[in-house]
Amino acid sequence: MTTRLIDIHPHIISPDTARYPLDPLGGERSGWSATRPATFEQYAAAMDAVGIDKAAIVHSSTTYGFDNSYVADSIAAQPKRFAGVYSVDMLAPDATQKIRYWTGRGLAGLRIFTTGSTMPGQAPTLEDPALHPAWSLAGELGIPVCVQITKAAIPALEKLLTAFPQTLAIVDHMMKPDISSGPPYAGAQHLFDLARFKNLYLKLSSRNTESAYAGKATPETFFGRVVQEFGADRIAWGSNFPAAEDSLADIVKALKDYIAFLPAADQHWIMAGTAQKLYPVLKD
Repeated sequence: MTTRLIDIHPHIISPDTARYPLDPLGGERSGWSATRPATFEQYAAAMDAVGIDKAAIVHSSTTYGFDNSYVADSIAAQPKRFAGVYSVDMLAPDATQKIRYWTGRGLAGLRIFTTGSTMPGQAPTLEDPALHPAWSLAGELGIPVCVQITKAAIPALEKLLTAFPQTLAIVDHMMKPDISSGPPYAGAQHLFDLARFKNLYLKLSSRNTESAYAGKATPETFFGRVVQEFGADRIAWGSNFPAAEDSLADIVKALKDYIAFLPAADQHWIMAGTAQKLYPVLKD
C-alpha cells in the first residue's frame, strides 16, 4: 500500500522537565514550545486524525539543546512508523562519537540550527572546518543533514556540497525566500541556483504555504518553478507542527491545496516518496 502522507518536520515537547530538562540552544527557549507544546502522544493522535501515515520527528534544539532523549525515547516503541532527526554540536571534538551514539539509539537524521526566532542572523557554523568530520560521517552512515539557514550561508553550504557529495543536505523551509515580486522571482534566484547540487534536497513546510500568495506570487508560478528546477523527487513536506500556529488539519489542507496543480506523480514524491528516500526506515 502506498503511503499517503509523511511529515518530516514535526516537533514534540515533554511536560516532564525532570526527565527531559530544558536546556535551549543559545539559552533562549522558543516561544512556541512554551505556549503551544505538543507531546509525542498528542502529535500521534493528531496525525492519525488527519491521515499522516508516518513521520520523521525533528528534535527541538531550542528546547533541549543537544539532548535528544525525548525524541529517541518516543520513537523507540514504533520504529517503523517514526524516524528521529537529532542535533549534536557538530563543531565539538566528540561530534562523531555523538553521531554514532544517537544513530545507535535509532535516530536517522541530523539537523544544524544556525538561524531562527531565538537565533537571529546567521551563525558561521557551516564555514568552520571543524564541521567536516561530522558532515563526512553523516554521508558515510547515510544520514541526511537538515540545515536551517539564511541566504548568507549559501557559499559555505555550496563548499560542503561540493567537498562531500555523498552527504545529503535538506534545506529547511526552502530558506523562506521573498517571492512577493512574482515571476521570475528574483528574490528566490539563490534558491533556484542550488538545484545544480544533486545532493541537496528541499523541505517544503507550512512556512512556505503560508506565503503562497504573497504579493504577486502564486503556487503555480513559484512552486511550479521550484519543482521544474529541482524535481519533485528532491522535495519533501514537513508540517512544522506545533511551531506553526495553525492546526495540523489546516496545515495538511494547505499543503494539498498548494500542490494540487501538480501531476499526481509529483504530488506523491512531495507527500511521501522523497521522505522515504531520505529516511529509508519510513519505507512501506
